Amino acid sequence: MRTIAEQAKGLANGTVTSRMLVEQSLERIGDPNGEGSRAFVKVYADPARVMADAMDSLRRSGWAPSLYAGIPIALKDLIDIGNEPTPGGSRVLADASPAQDHAPVFRRLLQAGFVPVGRTNMTEFAFSGLGINPHYGTPRSPWDRATGRIPGGSSSGSAVAVADEMVPVALGTDTGGSCRIPAAFCGIVGYKPTARRVPIKGVLPLSSSLDSVGPLGASVSCCAIVDAVLAGEEEPRPPAPADANTLRLAVPENFMLDGLEPQVASAFERALTALAGAGARIVRTRFPEFDELPAVNAAGGFAAAEAFAWHRPLMAEKGGGYDPRIRARIERGQRISAAEYVELVQARARLIASFNARTAPFDALIMPTCPIVPARIADLEDEREYGRVNQLALRNTAPGNFLDRCAISLPCHRAGEPPVGLMLMGETMGDARLFAIAAWAERTIGSH
Repeated sequence: MRTIAEQAKGLANGTVTSRMLVEQSLERIGDPNGEGSRAFVKVYADPARVMADAMDSLRRSGWAPSLYAGIPIALKDLIDIGNEPTPGGSRVLADASPAQDHAPVFRRLLQAGFVPVGRTNMTEFAFSGLGINPHYGTPRSPWDRATGRIPGGSSSGSAVAVADEMVPVALGTDTGGSCRIPAAFCGIVGYKPTARRVPIKGVLPLSSSLDSVGPLGASVSCCAIVDAVLAGEEEPRPPAPADANTLRLAVPENFMLDGLEPQVASAFERALTALAGAGARIVRTRFPEFDELPAVNAAGGFAAAEAFAWHRPLMAEKGGGYDPRIRARIERGQRISAAEYVELVQARARLIASFNARTAPFDALIMPTCPIVPARIADLEDEREYGRVNQLALRNTAPGNFLDRCAISLPCHRAGEPPVGLMLMGETMGDARLFAIAAWAERTIGSH
C-alpha cells in the first residue's frame, strides 16, 4: 500500500506526477468490480484532474505549497465544501442549501495542495458504529468480501477507500469511535485527535461535546501528517518512533477485555507479547472510571441529547426519510431532561479528573479497538441484532471521546485472519507523544 510519505517522495524525485496519482485513484474508484460505487457518494473526477495538473505545474516551478501537494485525498460526506449541500450520508439533506464556505479542515487540506477526489459514504448522520447505509449502499469490509461484512462506521466509505487503495488517506469524524472502528474492521489506521486541536466548524454535527475530525490512512505516518495539517501545524512530518525502553503501557483488566471474540483475544495477546519483547513495560491494572460509564450514559448520553436538539426541526419536516434505526437513536434524546443533561456534564468533568490522575504514571493505555470482528451485513437486518452489535462495536472506543482523549487504532492481525485493531489511548493534548508510540508499535507488530 502506498503511503503519503512514499507518494511525496515520488513527487519530489519525479518518478510520479500528481496527475498519475489522481488517475490511479479515479481508476480504482471506477473499477466496476470494486467498492468505489459504495465507498463514494460523489466523485470529483474533472476538478481533481485540473488541480493535479496545477500542482504538477507548481512543483516544476518550485512553488508547490507543501511536500504533499498533489496527493489524492477523500472527504467524509459531512464536511462542508463551498457551494455544495452537505448531505451527511442522508437523502433528507440531498437538496439542502449549499454550504456558504469550505470547512476549515477542508480549506487547510487545499492550502497544503492535497487533491480531493470525492466525498465518501457514511452511516446516516454519523449515528452508528456499523457503517450500514440503506440510502447509498453499504461498502463491504475487505475481509470476507464475498460474504459481505460490515466496514464499521460511521466513516465507512473513508475506511474502504483507503483499504482498497483508492486514496492513501481520507477524512472521517469520531464521536464515539467513527474513525477507529472502521479502521479496525478494514485493517488500516484510524486516528481520533484531542477534539479541541482540530476545528469542527463546517462539519455537520452529531454531538458538539464529543465530535472530532480525524484521518484514516494507510499508516501511522499518513494519519500523523494529515492530522498536523488539520490542526494547522507547520511542516507536518512523519513521527519518529518512541524509545521502547522508556514506555509504560497500561492494559485495562476491566471492561475493555470483557467478552472478546477469540480472534480478537488471540491477535491482541500476540501483539502484547511482541511489544513487551521489544522493550515496553506492560502493566495490567484496573480503571474504575470505565465501569461507571455505562450507567452515566444510560439515557443516551451527549450524542442523543445534542443530536435531537439539532435534528428536531428537520425530523418534524422530513422524519419519514430517515433510516428508522438512526431516527430511533436520535429520538432517545427527547427523553433526556435539562437536569439530566447538567448531571451528565458534571459527571463527565468528575470522571475526566479522576481518570487523568489514574493514568498519569503511564505513557498510554493499550486495548483492542473492538471486542468483535466484522459481522455479516445480512445478519444486521434484524433490529435487535443491529443494536447489540452496534453497542459492542462502540464499547471500547466511546470512552476515549467521553474522557477527552486522543486515540489511535492500528491493525494487529496476521494476513488471512479477520481484521483486528489495536488501540492506543494517550493523554489529553498528548497527540504528538501518542503518534510516536504508535509509530513504534506499528513497526514492532509489523516485524512480528
